[in-house]
Amino acid sequence: MRSVPYLIRSACLTGFVEIASSVGLNPYRMLDAVGLPLSCLGDPDIKIPLGAFGRLLETSAKTANAEDFGLRLAERRQLSILGPIALIVREQPTVRKAMETLSAYIHLHNESQSMRVEEIDDLVIINPILARRRPLPARQAVELMVGTVYGILRTFLGSGWKAHWVSFTHSAPANLETHRRVFRSKVEFGQDFDGIVCGVHDLEAPVLHADPAMARYAQQYVETITARPTTINDKVRELVSIMLPSQTCSADQVANHLGIDRRTMHRRLAVHGQTFSGIIDAVRVEMVVRYMDDPNRPLAVIAEMLGFSALSAFSRWFRSQYGCSASQWRVGRSQSF
Repeated sequence: MRSVPYLIRSACLTGFVEIASSVGLNPYRMLDAVGLPLSCLGDPDIKIPLGAFGRLLETSAKTANAEDFGLRLAERRQLSILGPIALIVREQPTVRKAMETLSAYIHLHNESQSMRVEEIDDLVIINPILARRRPLPARQAVELMVGTVYGILRTFLGSGWKAHWVSFTHSAPANLETHRRVFRSKVEFGQDFDGIVCGVHDLEAPVLHADPAMARYAQQYVETITARPTTINDKVRELVSIMLPSQTCSADQVANHLGIDRRTMHRRLAVHGQTFSGIIDAVRVEMVVRYMDDPNRPLAVIAEMLGFSALSAFSRWFRSQYGCSASQWRVGRSQSF
């Protein structure tokens, strides 16, 4: 039985439009080619499939002949890319605690990512790990991941900080200019791990202006708002929310993102008493009221955002759900205030 794929926050796309444009690509066509809707660019907390994101990076690098594509993205990253997790990480008392906290919560940003911090004598190996359920190329994703962690370390240790060296399992690119600029340290390729080697004393450095009380509050906040989806119902629901506005939300497309076929998806949903069409209706009901509350948003636009091919189809659906037309609902809503 094929497993449900990993999901990541669409914040991972931060900077993609600018970097893709800078190397001569049309970023919107690249997104469309891997099945990612443009709505991913506007909301950093939308969950997208890791596989689609990985294909986006690899295809972009190959098309633009830019072996350093992932690292260019990493160069633009700041701690804030982690969203709510950043609130906890930046309030830890030492760099060591910050890295341990990042390791504990990174799965909330990227379900496929973990991080190991290992001490050997006076050295520390910080080893970001990308789990993959399929043997797909991941050079760009790995360099993005290692480069991002390196940037976070530099946030705490200062812009002049350097690691002892940076290690990659893949081969060296033809041009090392970006690697030298980003890491400003020795970079070795063809090694047995992907990661950063620094001194133990680096991790003992204090984090300036850290507030333990704020860290506790942030941890409670993050744990409240970041419930990880654990069933196929949750996964399908997230994908439907992502794909509806792009008019690509068919059972076949959603199943493809899940790495299974349509019949398997329907069968697994049935085990939980769910249907694909029922999930679509439930998501639309959640979204439609929020969209309708804006009186300046045309009904035709709302229909498109909810994945309807025509306004007439939306109108029939709305009447079946609420017993009146969308226009009548809006009038009644405005009169109730």
